[in-house]
Amino acid sequence: MPTNRLHRSRGSAAAATILAVATAAALVGCATPPARLQTPGSEMTHGHPDGIWKAAVPPRPMHGEFEDFDPIGIEGGARIKADCSLNWTNPDDGRLYCFASGTSLEVFLEAPRRHLERALRAWRRMRRLPR
Repeated sequence: MPTNRLHRSRGSAAAATILAVATAAALVGCATPPARLQTPGSEMTHGHPDGIWKAAVPPRPMHGEFEDFDPIGIEGGARIKADCSLNWTNPDDGRLYCFASGTSLEVFLEAPRRHLERALRAWRRMRRLPR
């Protein structure tokens, strides 16, 4: 009885696909298919050099606590300027905090009170030191 080739495993089908792509690429004169580069302004960043995280810059300047420095940076002893396009308003006192990156904001939101306490202690120390 002949072997039915349609019952091959997915792994061998994937290997066959990779081999076919590599063979086709070799036939057109290159060892591997060309890679797509992500550059500022490309469609991968939606036309904005900073990607989706900086897509909505405020229409007028906003000013946050810590002289617009990122609270997570302050907590770590670094002055990282933020443009307030990523921000959080403390529901307890209405104060605005600006973040330099989406990652910083996400980390902060895991435990805002704890991060604010640490940032406030660090800020007091930093203000006593010359820049």
